[in-house]
Amino acid sequence: MKHHATPVRRLIAVAAAAIAGLTISSAAYAATSSPAAPAATAIPRCAGALGQDGNVSAWVAVDQGSGTAGATYYPLEFTNTSRHACSLDGYPGVSAISRAGQQLGSPAAWGTMNGARPVVLAPGATAHTILAYHDVEAYTPRVCDPVDTTIALRIYLPGQRSATYAAFGFEACSHPGVAYMSIAEPIRAGVGTING
Repeated sequence: MKHHATPVRRLIAVAAAAIAGLTISSAAYAATSSPAAPAATAIPRCAGALGQDGNVSAWVAVDQGSGTAGATYYPLEFTNTSRHACSLDGYPGVSAISRAGQQLGSPAAWGTMNGARPVVLAPGATAHTILAYHDVEAYTPRVCDPVDTTIALRIYLPGQRSATYAAFGFEACSHPGVAYMSIAEPIRAGVGTING
């Protein structure tokens, strides 16, 4: 009996090990072959509130303006007025508009893209950039031909072709070619203030 017991026990042990290995292999296969978890839903780009499916309103924090020699800096704010999140990334396109709806002079110049990061705007949240307005009186009338008919800024949010508008009255160049406005930095999270 003892002579036959050892091979039987070895056979049982080998079979048990094989079954255990099969179970582990099956579990591993099931783990690798199961459908992947669905990817997170992409957050759509923010669109101007006056555009189709728009969800962001733009406004100038006039009371937060601060000046240096020849220039005044204003926070240009973007508030999500919708019920879903959206994203902003980079610079907005900005130009001055007359009461007749005509563009006055050249669009605002941009700085470098250094430090540009996507900003996710939750419903009700605000992001900002800094609009620099350069005194048009510093330019010769022939080059600038300043007018005081500006009523608003026309703003294209990054990646958008539909504009939104921010009320803002100031003296503007009527001739193109002079960069009397510039966007000092990419859009950043939070409300812009005098201190940043």
